[in-house]
Formats: sequence, structure tokens, C-alpha cells
Amino acid sequence: MAGGPRNPFENKTIEWIDSRLPIFTMMQKEYGVFPTPRNFNYFWNFGAIAMTMLVLMIVTGIVLAMHYTPHASMAFNSVERIMRDVNWGWLLRYMHMNGASFFFIAVYIHMYRGMYYGSYKQPRELLWIFGVTIFLLMMATAFIGYTLPWSQMGGWAATVITNLFSAIPVVGPKLVTLLWGGFSVDNPTLNRFFALHYLLPFIIVGVVFFHIWAVHVVGSNNPLGIDVKGSQDTLPFHPYFTVKDVFGLGVFLMLYIIVTFWFPNMFAHPDHFIEYDSLVTPPHIVPEWYFLPFYAILRSVTFDIGIPFTEIVFIDAKLGGVIAMFGAVAILFVLPWLDTHPVRSALFRPKYRMALFAFVISFFILGWVGMEAADAVLFSIGSFDVPMLWLGQLTTLYYFGFFVVVLPFLSRTEKALPLPPSISEAVLAQGGK
Repeated sequence: MAGGPRNPFENKTIEWIDSRLPIFTMMQKEYGVFPTPRNFNYFWNFGAIAMTMLVLMIVTGIVLAMHYTPHASMAFNSVERIMRDVNWGWLLRYMHMNGASFFFIAVYIHMYRGMYYGSYKQPRELLWIFGVTIFLLMMATAFIGYTLPWSQMGGWAATVITNLFSAIPVVGPKLVTLLWGGFSVDNPTLNRFFALHYLLPFIIVGVVFFHIWAVHVVGSNNPLGIDVKGSQDTLPFHPYFTVKDVFGLGVFLMLYIIVTFWFPNMFAHPDHFIEYDSLVTPPHIVPEWYFLPFYAILRSVTFDIGIPFTEIVFIDAKLGGVIAMFGAVAILFVLPWLDTHPVRSALFRPKYRMALFAFVISFFILGWVGMEAADAVLFSIGSFDVPMLWLGQLTTLYYFGFFVVVLPFLSRTEKALPLPPSISEAVLAQGGK
């Protein structure tokens, strides 16, 4: 099939390749002269930062897999061997271990930017759905990777979390047996988890490809949330925004390097350095920090749902917690249809902005609650103890209320501030000030 018109390259090697497979022409079109809204701020760096962290995680993970032994009696010692005997193995493991945390930091900020500036709204609904799919796959990959060192925290986290699936009616117990590869968390479980942990990042790469493809089809959103009116509203992606991305990436990687070299175990739990023993339960099983808000949502459901004053129960507390935890992520998929306000950016929606800030605060509070023990006390009034659980239930209520109550209500009632006529005029006006 004949290709479209293209400009020849001066470099003979590049020209020879491009004339047969126009990959450099495509890169020039999509990442060189690609028209980009000229008012991007540094929040738009985090897409490139997340992409860089994904590549780093895959590369370090492949090298670590060359030295790791996915066997219940050898996994923990193989990780210790990587740390002690493999050349630069300690660095590879710390890069991979802390890279997961920084990957989630980048993605959480990237998602917040999308919610603040309305990047999920028409015509970018599919772009947002791909992004949430990536987030869900990341959570699965990170959880499985957390178990691979076969430590007390990892092994018991696998036991607790996989047991949650037993709450699903009819198929739950069979699903747990399938995940375990037997009737308890043991060597077949570790083998399954290792295979999935190796596979899922490449599936994430595939979804990222569709995510980026969708961006280049519908175009990028911008801080004002208004459509591009013409060439005066855009700049070529290179060199204007590649330089900006490199600067933002450099600052982010500096923080990542500081943690990796000076505080490598800052995000690690002490029980993560003790080999898994199925006969000794840790006093406090806690997931990684990026799962803590969802863990708090899981624990906030402590009541059965059924017919009051009878023994008829439709959803018991365990199943209700599982539904709430997975629902906290699933509800993100339908966000474009919950917020139907015609104005995208929170810059022109003061009520939505306040509600979103409250949502972010509630998310941090959920992380704090998830970090504490289930029977922790928030404060005491005389002899009466106020449990931390109540705070978790209150913030869980707002988490879901933000999506199913606040957003639909504001979509119908909030009057937005006047929008600027175009991006270029807003940029020039800001420069004049």
C-alpha cells in the first residue's frame, strides 16, 4: 500500500528506513509538529512522567526476574541474594520497589489534573476510560508484586485479599481456589502471581498505546477547558513542550533518586523483611500506601444489608465491603456521565472546585484511616472512645456521595463564570497583567 506524502530526511540512514517504513515521519507528525494548546501548565508533565516510570519499572523488573526464584521455599532468600550478591542488585530492587510508589504518585496527580480540568468530558470519554483501565491494571500488578518477596506482609496480604473473593455468591470459593492453585496460599499461588506480575505490565503498555492514540485523535484538553479556535491557540509539541516535560521529569526523578538512595525503605513495612510463615499472623496487616484509601473503604462496611428487624440478609458485611472497594474504582469509569456540566475546567466552577478539594481531602483521610488498626481510637470524650472507623465511614460516604449526589446536582444548578473567547486571548491577557 502506497504511503502518503512525506518530507525526506537529510540523514541517509533515517531516510532509507523512513522511505520503507515511515516511522520517523509518524513520530515527527505526532510528537514534533503536533499542535498542542499553548497554555499547558506543569500538571501536563505527569503523563510523560508516568510513561517514563512505566518503562523504568518494566526494565528493572525484567532484570530482577532473571535472578528471582518463584518458589515458596526459595523466593525470600532469592530476594536477599539479589540484595547481597547480584551486582547492583540492591539498586535494581530499590529502584523497582520505590518506582512503584512514584509511578502511583504520578498517576494520582495525572488523574487529579483530569478531574480538575474536566479532561474526561466529551469528546474525551474513551480517553478517560482507557486511563482508568490503566489505573486498575496498575493496582492489580502492584498488589501481586507486593506478594512476590514472600514476606510476612506480602504472604498474609495475599491471604487476606484473595479471601475477599470468597464473599462473591456461588463462584467466590471456586475463584479463590483458582487464584491459590490449591486450598491455601502456597507455592502454586506464588507461581501464578509471578506469571501475572510479569505479564500485566505489557498489557498496560497496550492500553497506554490506545490511551495516547485517543489523545492524538481528539486532541489534548487545556487548563481553560475550551476548544482550540485556530493555529493561534496552539504551539508545536517540540521543542516547546518537550523541554517543559524534560524539566518536570528531571525534578521528579531527583526526588525519586533521593528516596531510592537515602530513604529506600521509607514506604516499606518492617514485616516485609521477615519470611512468610502461615502459622504466625502479623498483628497489623496493612497494604502499600497507594492502596490505603480503598482498604479503608473496604473496612468501613461493618453492617449487613437486608430487611430490618428480620434475619433476612441480602448482602453481608464482607460482600458489602468488597463491593464498596471495587465500586470505588469502578465508579470512575462512569464519571463522564455523572458530571454533565457544559463547562470543563474547575477554574470557572467555584462550587465544583470546593467539592473536588473536599474529595481530595477525604481521600487523604481515608489513607490515614486505612493505615491505622481496625480498632484504633480517633479520640476520647471522658470514658467514651470515638473509633477511627467512624471517620472512615464518614469519608467513605462523601467519596461515593461526591460522584452520585454532588456532581449530578452541580451539573444542573451551578452557574459557571464567564469563559474567555479563546486560549490565545487569555494567554496574552495573562501576560499583560
